[in-house]
Amino acid sequence: MATATHELPAPESSSTTPSRNAFLLRRLHSLSGIIPLGAFLIEHFASNAAVLSRHPAHAYGAQVKFLNSLPFVLALEIAFIYIPLLFHGLYGLWIASESTPNARRMPLLGNWAYLWQRISGVIVLAFILWHTWTARFSGISVPDHPELAFAKMQAQMAHGWILAWFLIGITFVCYHFAYGLFLFAAKWGITVTARARRRWGWACLIFGVFLAYAGIASALAFRGILIYPVR
Repeated sequence: MATATHELPAPESSSTTPSRNAFLLRRLHSLSGIIPLGAFLIEHFASNAAVLSRHPAHAYGAQVKFLNSLPFVLALEIAFIYIPLLFHGLYGLWIASESTPNARRMPLLGNWAYLWQRISGVIVLAFILWHTWTARFSGISVPDHPELAFAKMQAQMAHGWILAWFLIGITFVCYHFAYGLFLFAAKWGITVTARARRRWGWACLIFGVFLAYAGIASALAFRGILIYPVR
C-alpha cells in the first residue's frame, strides 16, 4: 500500500499520448477489477471458508452444490467471471507491456507498490487460469459430483508444490486486489486529498492482510493444517 507517501505513483511513460478510447478502457479495466471480479473474489473466499468446519467434506460439498444449483449458473459464470477476467487480464498485460515504471528512478513506496501491482498481475493471471482449469474443467466434474469436491481439492493439496503455489497465488491475488482498491479510489476521484488517500491506503492494507489470512487458512485446511478455529 502507498501509505507512507502523500503522492500517487508517478505516471508511466509512454511513446504515445493516451487516446479517449484508451482512457475509457483504462477506467473500465479498473472498474472490472472491483466489479465483478473483486466481488467474486470475496464470495469465493467466503465459500471456501466452509472447509473451516468440524465436518469440512460435508460443508464444502454442500456449498459447492448450492452454488452450482443456482439458475443460469453457466451463463452467470461466463458473463460475470470469465469475460471480465479475460478483459482485465489481457488488457492488464497490454498496459504492463506498454508502460515503463519508474521505481528505480523515484524509489518512493508508492512507485514500488505500483511496480509490484504490474508484476503481481502476471502471476495472478497465471494462477487463476491454472486454478480454474484444474478445479473446474479437469479431473472429477465438481458441478456433477459436489460430494467429491473436498476430496479433489484435498488430493491436490497433498502435493507440496501445489500447496506452495496456492499460498503464493493467494498472497499475490490479495495484494493485487487490495492495491487495486487503493488505485481505483484515486483514479475515480473518490480519495481526492493526500490525507484521504493515506487513510484509504491503510484500510486497503488491513483488508488485504485479512483477506490473505482467510484464503491461506482455507487452503491449509485442505491439508489438515488449521490456523483458524473450526466452527
